[in-house]
Amino acid sequence: MDDTTLSARDRILVTAHDLFYADGIRATGVDRIIAESGVAKLTFYRHFPSKDELVMAYLNYRHEHWMAWFVDALGRHGATAGGGLQPLVKTMQEWFENPVFRGCAFINVVAEMGGSQPGMVALAQAHKDAMLRVIEGLLPDRDAAIASAAALAVDGAIVRAQTDAGSAMLTGQKKSALDGLRQVLMALERA
Repeated sequence: MDDTTLSARDRILVTAHDLFYADGIRATGVDRIIAESGVAKLTFYRHFPSKDELVMAYLNYRHEHWMAWFVDALGRHGATAGGGLQPLVKTMQEWFENPVFRGCAFINVVAEMGGSQPGMVALAQAHKDAMLRVIEGLLPDRDAAIASAAALAVDGAIVRAQTDAGSAMLTGQKKSALDGLRQVLMALERA
């Protein structure tokens, strides 16, 4: 669907999503979002009375789309209920190789905004809980402790991969992140 078929609200939200994810919340001003979404200032504020409300909508939008991608990608890489954790490695590799990869939007927002925005922190926690439930479903016995350790390893790999700026090629920190994730997940499955 091209941007001309989107409603004004959706154009604002998609534009904000792309800019917030690429450049951060504080570095992205409302005027830039208005200009790049092609809406009038009045239209923007009718849909999003404050930037904080737009950030909350962005996080909800990101959660829905990323989780749908995550579940789909796991399936493409052979994940089945109770089938084990190894499809996580290929799933993360697919994401790390995406040219727009800039880490986890939720980790980024919490790091950027700190505790000053409890609603944003709560959305980040809800996102991580949803990811944990998906990971738990990959385990034969749905072991919560193993799933928590695996989710922590995934988050660590995301942060490590994010430090490898530039190319989408699997080199440097991205390769190191995936190798480390693979080793941790294999150890967890043996535990």
